[in-house]
Amino acid sequence: MQTDNMPIPWTGSEIIKAVSGKYLSGSIEHLFKGISIDSRKISESDLFVAIKGKIYDSHLFMDDVIKKKVKGFLVNTKSAEQMPIAKWQGEKKFCCAVPDTVKALGDLASYNRTRSGISTIAITGSNGKTTTKEMTASILKKKFNTLASKGNFNNEIGLPLTLFNINPSHEWAVVELGMNHLGEIGRLAEICMPDIGVITNIGSAHLEGLGSLEGVMKAKGELLEKIKPGGTAVLNGDDPRVMLLAKKTENKTLLFGRGSNAEIKAVSVKKKGLGTCFKLELPLETIFIDLKIPGEFMISNALASAASGYLLGFTAEEIKAGIEDFKPANGRMSIIKTLKGVNIIDDTYNSNPDSMEAAIKTLKDLKQGADSILITGDMLELGEQAEFMHKKIGTMAAQSKITRLYATGSFAEKVAEGALGENMDSKKIFTGTNKEIMDDLSLRLKEGDWLLVKGSRAIGMEIIVKKIKGCI
Repeated sequence: MQTDNMPIPWTGSEIIKAVSGKYLSGSIEHLFKGISIDSRKISESDLFVAIKGKIYDSHLFMDDVIKKKVKGFLVNTKSAEQMPIAKWQGEKKFCCAVPDTVKALGDLASYNRTRSGISTIAITGSNGKTTTKEMTASILKKKFNTLASKGNFNNEIGLPLTLFNINPSHEWAVVELGMNHLGEIGRLAEICMPDIGVITNIGSAHLEGLGSLEGVMKAKGELLEKIKPGGTAVLNGDDPRVMLLAKKTENKTLLFGRGSNAEIKAVSVKKKGLGTCFKLELPLETIFIDLKIPGEFMISNALASAASGYLLGFTAEEIKAGIEDFKPANGRMSIIKTLKGVNIIDDTYNSNPDSMEAAIKTLKDLKQGADSILITGDMLELGEQAEFMHKKIGTMAAQSKITRLYATGSFAEKVAEGALGENMDSKKIFTGTNKEIMDDLSLRLKEGDWLLVKGSRAIGMEIIVKKIKGCI
């Protein structure tokens, strides 16, 4: 029995139609309650989509899936040639084949979005995507049954997995679109077909796959080409590259920012405790917002989410309530105070040059005369700009009067070089492994110190935070 809080089920015929697949075996009327790509967590009632990627191939785990009594499979056409299709036909196991199962996953998600009738807000940008998504969802949930992607489920696998969770009661979905190459945002936007498309900013991220900031701008701009007819682009009026896209788009636009061109604006910005307060100016209302999150850059994320709320008819009071209810996820500018009184800014979720600069500025603002320490790990996907960008981090750290600088990873020496170039005392710069950094820190940290830990997700900087919490 279908209930409003359960995902919409699938028949075999719907699956074949959604992916334009080749039917191989089983009943096309078999009903599947969900779609899974994980052989470890799949349930008996799910359809298994065997993902064949560059690194792994889920077709190798078909035996594990069969042992769990799963009755349906979506497989790669070439892999299907090695499978016992005749046996599956006799066992009434449904099977459908497609040339590319990753594309098929997106096609299934697109079909699910269309048949559900749900409206969508899609958010992209070099920084602030996840925070803006969570703030926007916090606003929308005041009025609408809202689905939001978990964490940074923002690629060709994560976005479909989010959209498979649509149930009949959902009215809006708020999703995040990430990328590391041209065409990816376009494909993701094609899958979710947004009513509102948001670009938070354009900065120095994913340069390895895109070559330049102009490449990043072109990639982010793909979102604007896929907004539904009559939809709106919500754009950062303070970002020159975003404004170049605004001039080119045929969509209706709504600008947010702190400049005179913004229709959703922040004025009267003041520090308040560890956070920031400001007056939110909407076209017909104004209201004060109390952001209890460190980092003045968070205002831009709040404005982007407020713009989406305004478009959907939310009052200033409702927008304020949604923004102020937002709590950052672990590893995103989270403030932790250890038992020994050390203040940790945990921003380990990810890192790129622009977010690193904003985090260092926040550390400088929060320390208020106390000693400040930066622990930085590699920023990934910067291509030929990697050495220069890491050296710049050291330069910024020294210019911000950081008390001590720790760097780990392949570009640690470049970070140190940048700091030394600004005449930072070499005795206050340390490069080494996570363990070596922890050994040195344990001798130096004291009550009242402020410590920022930041690096790209794959570097595992959260391990350092965990160890500091446990022993200092």
